[in-house]
Amino acid sequence: MGAFLAIGLSVLMHVGWNLMARHQKPETFALWWALLAHLIILAPWGMTMMLSEVVWTSSMLGLVIVSATANAAYFIALRQAYLHAPVALVYPLVRSSPILIALWGHWIFKEQLGATAWAGLVISSLGLLLLALTGRNGSDRKALPWAALAMLSTSLYSLSDKAATAHIDSFGGLVGFISVGYCAAWVALTIDLKRRDGVWMPRQRLRWPFMLIGGLSIGLAYALVIHAMRTHSAAMVVTFTNAGIVLATVVSILIFKEKQHWPTRIGAAFAICLGIVVMASSK
Repeated sequence: MGAFLAIGLSVLMHVGWNLMARHQKPETFALWWALLAHLIILAPWGMTMMLSEVVWTSSMLGLVIVSATANAAYFIALRQAYLHAPVALVYPLVRSSPILIALWGHWIFKEQLGATAWAGLVISSLGLLLLALTGRNGSDRKALPWAALAMLSTSLYSLSDKAATAHIDSFGGLVGFISVGYCAAWVALTIDLKRRDGVWMPRQRLRWPFMLIGGLSIGLAYALVIHAMRTHSAAMVVTFTNAGIVLATVVSILIFKEKQHWPTRIGAAFAICLGIVVMASSK
């Protein structure tokens, strides 16, 4: 499967699941159920594939540890940020991670982005920041350190996941690799749930069709992203996946009638698209 087809399918799955999750009650904790569904449905197959083809060197073991730790930190930080600020503010900030990914990639893996690619990266990031401004409220400052940690974690697991593609040949193996990270994240979220609410699982269960969709989408979508990283830089691939934010913004305005700050949000979406187009033209 080509990289751009993989990214397109990933964006559609990611947007569909997130729009669905946004309309669940907070006490349902839809992400917890989706991660659990992934671990039940896809992880056994994926981890079997990964274990059958990976040669376990110290480098590969290190990549698994970094990815799993960064995934756990990402989900915990994102959950904490959402306690202090809305998704409309936090998520675009976190998705500005391609700049960090590009810097890490240049430093660690000697990945080179040309001037045009950097221009696209900056334009897209400015669009994300503009979109984040439409979600500001009075308690934003408490969310910012957590959003920064989530962004840093994204950059770390993105680069470790790209490096892992050199050791994993099959798509199923990639699913297994991310399943390790998702298992760590689910355990971390469960411990945090117990610490915060005194329970080991959310008090309200997500309906099984949503669990099925979430379990399939949350893992396959990101495995497709890692697959695209086989032939493109991690910063470029993650920037392209931000097309999902544009699609979600348009759908929320046109279908769900979320009209707050809509001119600014449309302008931000246009800037994100422009940045993606500029970056794509650099290839």
